[in-house]
Amino acid sequence: MIELRPLGHTDIQVSSICLGTMTWGEQNTEAEAHAQLDYATTHGIQFIDTAELYPVPPRPETQGRTESYLGSWLRQRGHRDDLVIATKACGPGDWVQYFRGGPRHTAAYLTAAVEDSLARLQTDYIDLYQLHWPDRATNFFGQLGYRHRESSETPIDEILGALDTLVRSGKIRAIGLSNETPWG
Repeated sequence: MIELRPLGHTDIQVSSICLGTMTWGEQNTEAEAHAQLDYATTHGIQFIDTAELYPVPPRPETQGRTESYLGSWLRQRGHRDDLVIATKACGPGDWVQYFRGGPRHTAAYLTAAVEDSLARLQTDYIDLYQLHWPDRATNFFGQLGYRHRESSETPIDEILGALDTLVRSGKIRAIGLSNETPWG
């Protein structure tokens, strides 16, 4: 059986293996995604990771499809409370301008992102909601020859205030940050 472990400093227990989903909707069909979920949950994996950006490679015409596949599986199978679902808000970047007019982690953007993810996932709460990458210029994905550039960014107090509001509303249980540098 898969071991359960605490998720950070929360009371959420997650399976020691997490099912990643970033290929669903591009390299995998909905039926294949459902089969993977059936196999994983049958074997004790209850931690599922997705993102509004997925599938990869990201494209406007497939954006959100991975969450939708998970949502259709949840609608068919039920057992939402048996899973720990993690998803992410798309971060800023010139290559993802099709997200709500250009992603920034403003309060309005994060609120809309959560509502959109909840609708695609067909659930009323997200266990772990992460910013897919920080709202500032940094060396994402270990670029060689990186040169720092100044950029505008959403103030951290606005980001955390928006996330706190979403936690207090019951739409998010815990928050996190994905693709961050050790310095960050």
